[in-house]
Amino acid sequence: MCSPAKVGPPARPAPAAPRDAQQRKQDTLRLLTTPAIDAWVATASPDGAPYVVPLSLAWIEGRVVLALPAATRTARNLAATARARLGVGATRDVVLIDAELDRMLAVDDHEAASVGARYAAQADWDPRAAPAGQVYAVLRPQRIQAWREANEQEDRTLMRDGAWLTGSDHPAPRRPAG
Repeated sequence: MCSPAKVGPPARPAPAAPRDAQQRKQDTLRLLTTPAIDAWVATASPDGAPYVVPLSLAWIEGRVVLALPAATRTARNLAATARARLGVGATRDVVLIDAELDRMLAVDDHEAASVGARYAAQADWDPRAAPAGQVYAVLRPQRIQAWREANEQEDRTLMRDGAWLTGSDHPAPRRPAG
């Protein structure tokens, strides 16, 4: 007699050994500089209504740069609250970023020329060729967490208060006042 076939999902392989913080930071930076990478971007209105949308991103000089129409709910929420949370990667190899709005730049603004070229090179599309009204939201990371499995959750915070906790502890530079 034949035994009945197993039904259900295949068994998951055992989780890999946890990476140290330096390796997770390197993996995080590699992910954030991947061409054509997307993120789930969560914002909230001033009264707290949440909103989540997928957007392409570029990692430029320690900043997350998003391009989006200025009239969208995401852009309005960022302008009003100056905060966002981004999720990048798969659920079993995720990077979460809590960020503050550094500045918004119209894509046709002369100050945005360098940002635009670098954004287009990484994001694999050029918002400067899109219909009018596009902006770059330049976000300054305040906290970055990364983990693959439960065995990396305890030490998942790689950046706190804008400063890397491992390797080069240089904070994400603050924009001068004024």
